[in-house]
Amino acid sequence: TRLQGDWSSDVCSSDLLRVVGPWEITGLDPSRAGYLFSRHGVSETLLDIAEDGNPTPALATHWEVSADQRHWRFHLRPQARFHDGSPVTPQAVAAALQFARRKPGGMGLVPLEAIDAGTDVVDVHLAADFAALPAVLAHSSAQILAPASYSTGGSVRRVIGSGPYQLTGIEPPQRFSLARSPHWDGSHPAIAAVDYLAVGRGESRALLAESGQADIVYGLDPASWQRLKRHARLQVHSVPLPRTIYLKLNAGHRWLAELPLRQAISLAIDRAGIAHAILRDPQAAASQLLPPALAQWHDADLPAMGQDIAVASQRPAADGIRVRQGAKGGERLALTLRTFPDRPELPIIAAAVQEQLRQVGIAVEVLLGNASDVPAAHRQGTLELALGARGYGIYADPMVTLLQDFGPEGGDWGAMNWGNQTVPAALAALQGPLRERDRHALRRTVTRTLHEELPVIPIAWNLLAAAVHPALRGFTLDPLERSYRLERLSWGEA
Repeated sequence: TRLQGDWSSDVCSSDLLRVVGPWEITGLDPSRAGYLFSRHGVSETLLDIAEDGNPTPALATHWEVSADQRHWRFHLRPQARFHDGSPVTPQAVAAALQFARRKPGGMGLVPLEAIDAGTDVVDVHLAADFAALPAVLAHSSAQILAPASYSTGGSVRRVIGSGPYQLTGIEPPQRFSLARSPHWDGSHPAIAAVDYLAVGRGESRALLAESGQADIVYGLDPASWQRLKRHARLQVHSVPLPRTIYLKLNAGHRWLAELPLRQAISLAIDRAGIAHAILRDPQAAASQLLPPALAQWHDADLPAMGQDIAVASQRPAADGIRVRQGAKGGERLALTLRTFPDRPELPIIAAAVQEQLRQVGIAVEVLLGNASDVPAAHRQGTLELALGARGYGIYADPMVTLLQDFGPEGGDWGAMNWGNQTVPAALAALQGPLRERDRHALRRTVTRTLHEELPVIPIAWNLLAAAVHPALRGFTLDPLERSYRLERLSWGEA
């Protein structure tokens, strides 16, 4: 399908907004790249989430919960229409949620007993308590698409949402175009059309902003962010995110199964240096996995993670790399570290970690690939180390992400072959009705155990930065990265 935008032009149009980001379109299913369509206002979820983390209306105008927390009734917005003109019915909502349950995402964690469609309500019946249900229903993987979006087996063949913008063209993995939906039941956006382009290199994204060939550029690397802040004809916005850059480890690996080695890796990392020199933000050095923005989960009493080369080092061989003696003779301590350039700071941090680990006798080979390589290597059992960035605010309740990452089986972006039972048990207990004092104690158990046993190793906390055309009005950043708020934007004078 041909797209509308002229990416060689530096003239802004009141009818078109050109958006650039690092995220490729990896599929149409909500469980894959659904966040791209929800961020751009194409699709909606049953609930939304306010910046304070509380659920707010979306397709559901209001809801009720039974005394035992097992029955949730959602009342739908009566005039909501999908982009093909069909009404958003309880039957369509129930079917979309059932499809989502079969795919990766938070719906698979819900102890669902049944989803019933009434006249204008959707009833969700749970087999057990699950306090994080609103957070799951508000996630992009649980977005509601029209019945015509799905094949008979539930795979998504078209993205037909109910938001203010509808999809008019798509060229995976890089581009799609949007137009105002005539079926939107809210106030029509001032901007009539949007083009999105995925650009992998951070330097290229920054150049598109500087040259005026893009109107909004997300995912600025720290060096470009600092440079563009001084650009006379750009707005540059940033906001701290509940997102952590970290090392994921295979705790079943013959080396990494040993807690002292995981501790040595942690002690070798110069978090303050990485935050200052690479991220250009001294406050970004992570002292623990969950940042202060997640106040209920951040434990200010934990000892900060710092660098201690003397403690981390251990009798190296002649080339400076440790050797373990075994039945087949000496084996050099050599590991591979996977990362990806979607977040432009990651390859640079990987190079820094590589050198810092070399200084304590650990050889690291950095493999730069796609983000999908990390979960693929996890599932194949071949992953040793990976450098990634995990958003603990992608669900309004961080417990959902923690359940995915540190449940009994671990997770693609969390623990791997970690035999701990304390954290899964605490997370399971948190799903039930508890006094706040007991919830606080369980959260502390989770954060302290992760801090001490290091199934993943935190390095830095992250922020979101964007460069914006000076004539664009109403731009704000969502600290939960749920929406680009395009429907609020308009063009003015530069």
